[in-house]
Amino acid sequence: MSLPVLPTISTSFIVLSAITVAIGWWQIKKREFEKHQKTMTLAGIFALIFFIIYASRTIFIGNTSFGGPDDLKIYYTIFLVFHITLATVGAVFGLMSLWTGYQDRLKIHRKLGPITSIIWFFTAITGVAVYLLLYVFYHGGETTSVIKAILGN
Repeated sequence: MSLPVLPTISTSFIVLSAITVAIGWWQIKKREFEKHQKTMTLAGIFALIFFIIYASRTIFIGNTSFGGPDDLKIYYTIFLVFHITLATVGAVFGLMSLWTGYQDRLKIHRKLGPITSIIWFFTAITGVAVYLLLYVFYHGGETTSVIKAILGN
Protein backbone atom coordinates (compact mmCIF):
# COMPACT_ATOMS: atom_id res chain seq x y z
CA MET A 1 0.00 0.00 0.00
CA SER A 2 1.32 3.41 -0.96
CA LEU A 3 0.47 6.37 1.27
CA PRO A 4 -0.13 9.81 -0.29
CA VAL A 5 2.89 12.05 0.24
CA LEU A 6 1.37 15.46 1.08
CA PRO A 7 -1.33 14.21 3.50
CA THR A 8 1.28 12.05 5.24
CA ILE A 9 3.68 14.97 5.58
CA SER A 10 1.01 17.42 6.75
CA THR A 11 -0.38 14.95 9.31
CA SER A 12 3.17 14.40 10.59
CA PHE A 13 3.47 18.13 11.23
CA ILE A 14 0.26 18.25 13.24
CA VAL A 15 1.55 15.34 15.33
CA LEU A 16 4.88 17.15 15.83
CA SER A 17 2.91 20.22 16.90
CA ALA A 18 1.00 18.24 19.54
CA ILE A 19 4.20 16.60 20.81
CA THR A 20 5.90 19.97 21.18
CA VAL A 21 2.83 21.35 22.99
CA ALA A 22 3.13 18.44 25.44
CA ILE A 23 6.85 19.16 25.90
CA GLY A 24 6.06 22.85 26.43
CA TRP A 25 3.46 21.96 29.03
CA TRP A 26 6.03 19.83 30.88
CA GLN A 27 8.58 22.66 30.68
CA ILE A 28 6.22 25.22 32.20
CA LYS A 29 5.44 22.81 35.03
CA LYS A 30 9.20 22.78 35.71
CA ARG A 31 9.15 26.62 35.48
CA GLU A 32 11.51 26.62 32.49
CA PHE A 33 9.98 29.78 31.03
CA GLU A 34 12.47 30.46 28.23
CA LYS A 35 12.45 26.83 27.03
CA HIS A 36 8.65 26.82 27.23
CA GLN A 37 8.38 29.92 25.04
CA LYS A 38 10.74 28.48 22.41
CA THR A 39 8.99 25.11 22.41
CA MET A 40 5.52 26.62 22.09
CA THR A 41 6.76 28.84 19.26
CA LEU A 42 8.06 25.70 17.54
CA ALA A 43 4.66 24.05 18.09
CA GLY A 44 3.05 27.03 16.38
CA ILE A 45 5.52 26.79 13.49
CA PHE A 46 4.74 23.08 13.06
CA ALA A 47 1.01 23.88 13.05
CA LEU A 48 1.57 26.64 10.49
CA ILE A 49 3.55 24.28 8.22
CA PHE A 50 0.69 21.78 8.50
CA PHE A 51 -1.81 24.46 7.53
CA ILE A 52 0.25 25.69 4.56
CA ILE A 53 0.63 22.15 3.18
CA TYR A 54 -3.04 21.34 3.84
CA ALA A 55 -4.38 24.56 2.33
CA SER A 56 -2.08 24.36 -0.70
CA ARG A 57 -3.04 20.77 -1.35
CA THR A 58 -6.72 21.58 -0.95
CA ILE A 59 -6.55 24.54 -3.34
CA PHE A 60 -4.33 23.04 -6.04
CA ILE A 61 -5.04 19.29 -5.83
CA GLY A 62 -8.38 19.15 -4.05
CA ASN A 63 -10.18 17.43 -1.20
CA THR A 64 -10.33 13.66 -0.98
CA SER A 65 -13.76 12.31 -0.19
CA PHE A 66 -14.38 9.37 2.15
CA GLY A 67 -13.88 6.13 0.25
CA GLY A 68 -15.20 3.76 2.89
CA PRO A 69 -18.56 2.03 2.99
CA ASP A 70 -21.62 4.19 2.30
CA ASP A 71 -23.22 3.22 5.62
CA LEU A 72 -20.24 4.80 7.46
CA LYS A 73 -20.15 8.00 5.39
CA ILE A 74 -22.56 9.93 7.66
CA TYR A 75 -20.52 9.02 10.76
CA TYR A 76 -17.29 10.02 9.03
CA THR A 77 -18.86 13.35 7.97
CA ILE A 78 -20.05 14.12 11.52
CA PHE A 79 -16.59 13.21 12.85
CA LEU A 80 -14.94 15.40 10.19
CA VAL A 81 -17.12 18.38 11.11
CA PHE A 82 -16.19 17.83 14.78
CA HIS A 83 -12.49 17.73 13.82
CA ILE A 84 -12.71 20.86 11.66
CA THR A 85 -14.50 22.72 14.47
CA LEU A 86 -11.83 21.62 16.98
CA ALA A 87 -9.04 22.62 14.60
CA THR A 88 -10.54 26.05 13.99
CA VAL A 89 -11.12 26.73 17.69
CA GLY A 90 -7.67 25.31 18.49
CA ALA A 91 -5.99 27.57 15.93
CA VAL A 92 -7.72 30.69 17.29
CA PHE A 93 -6.92 29.73 20.88
CA GLY A 94 -3.36 28.88 19.85
CA LEU A 95 -2.83 32.30 18.31
CA MET A 96 -4.34 33.95 21.36
CA SER A 97 -2.15 31.86 23.69
CA LEU A 98 1.00 32.73 21.77
CA TRP A 99 0.03 36.41 21.62
CA THR A 100 -0.76 36.68 25.34
CA GLY A 101 2.48 34.89 26.18
CA TYR A 102 4.57 37.18 24.00
CA GLN A 103 2.74 40.25 25.32
CA ASP A 104 3.50 39.14 28.90
CA ARG A 105 -0.23 39.05 29.66
CA LEU A 106 0.39 36.07 31.90
CA LYS A 107 -2.86 36.18 33.89
CA ILE A 108 -4.81 35.51 30.69
CA HIS A 109 -2.09 33.26 29.26
CA ARG A 110 -2.12 30.97 32.31
CA LYS A 111 -5.87 30.46 32.00
CA LEU A 112 -5.90 30.10 28.22
CA GLY A 113 -2.84 27.87 27.80
CA PRO A 114 -4.12 24.65 29.40
CA ILE A 115 -7.47 24.91 27.59
CA THR A 116 -5.66 25.53 24.29
CA SER A 117 -3.36 22.55 24.87
CA ILE A 118 -6.23 20.16 25.54
CA ILE A 119 -8.10 21.37 22.45
CA TRP A 120 -4.90 20.96 20.42
CA PHE A 121 -4.32 17.40 21.66
CA PHE A 122 -7.85 16.44 20.59
CA THR A 123 -7.34 18.23 17.28
CA ALA A 124 -4.18 16.21 16.59
CA ILE A 125 -5.82 12.93 17.64
CA THR A 126 -8.90 13.51 15.49
CA GLY A 127 -6.67 14.72 12.63
CA VAL A 128 -4.73 11.47 12.70
CA ALA A 129 -8.03 9.58 12.79
CA VAL A 130 -9.26 11.45 9.69
CA TYR A 131 -5.97 10.63 7.93
CA LEU A 132 -6.28 6.94 8.87
CA LEU A 133 -9.90 6.79 7.69
CA LEU A 134 -9.09 8.49 4.37
CA TYR A 135 -5.82 6.83 3.45
CA VAL A 136 -5.06 3.78 5.60
CA PHE A 137 -8.25 1.95 6.62
CA TYR A 138 -10.05 2.78 3.36
CA HIS A 139 -8.88 3.96 -0.03
CA GLY A 140 -9.59 7.65 -0.53
CA GLY A 141 -12.60 8.51 -2.66
CA GLU A 142 -12.77 11.07 -5.42
CA THR A 143 -10.53 14.14 -5.16
CA THR A 144 -12.25 17.37 -6.12
CA SER A 145 -10.41 20.60 -6.86
CA VAL A 146 -11.73 24.16 -6.62
CA ILE A 147 -9.13 25.32 -9.18
CA LYS A 148 -10.15 22.62 -11.66
CA ALA A 149 -13.83 23.48 -11.16
CA ILE A 150 -13.15 27.19 -11.78
CA LEU A 151 -10.97 26.53 -14.84
CA GLY A 152 -13.37 23.89 -16.15
CA ASN A 153 -10.72 21.12 -16.33
